[in-house]
Amino acid sequence: MAGEDAPPTVLLGALKDIHNLGLMILSHALGKAGFHVVNAGAALEQEDFVNAAIETGASAILVSSTYGHAQIDAQGFRDRCVEAGIGDVLLYIGGNLAVTRQSQRWEDIEAVFKAAGFDRAYPQEAVISSVIDDLRADLASDRAATR
Repeated sequence: MAGEDAPPTVLLGALKDIHNLGLMILSHALGKAGFHVVNAGAALEQEDFVNAAIETGASAILVSSTYGHAQIDAQGFRDRCVEAGIGDVLLYIGGNLAVTRQSQRWEDIEAVFKAAGFDRAYPQEAVISSVIDDLRADLASDRAATR
């Protein structure tokens, strides 16, 4: 992990999804907000995220999924992090997370991902500044807890 004065490293990627425009926008916004951003790209497997997070010393993993199958693709993601020794990494997911979203309330979808070990989940219309604010707050509270 980086020194205390270095900006936190945030790893971005699309889980089994080829869509990456949102990743580019998020990467730019996070970089402007002072984070060290590693954009691992699209069509990644869980193992790719975990390996990249270990390699870069990421404090947070931000997972994107816009094709609607995140509930299936993200099963066991937190467990995989724990098994790899990075169980304390912040884990966010966002996008069009459920095929049946039209018939589900966002609160229900969010609850599924929180129960699966994600610290935060966002709908595809989430405001990036809110994600950045949440990330800063979560990283600050995480650092305070480890002191």
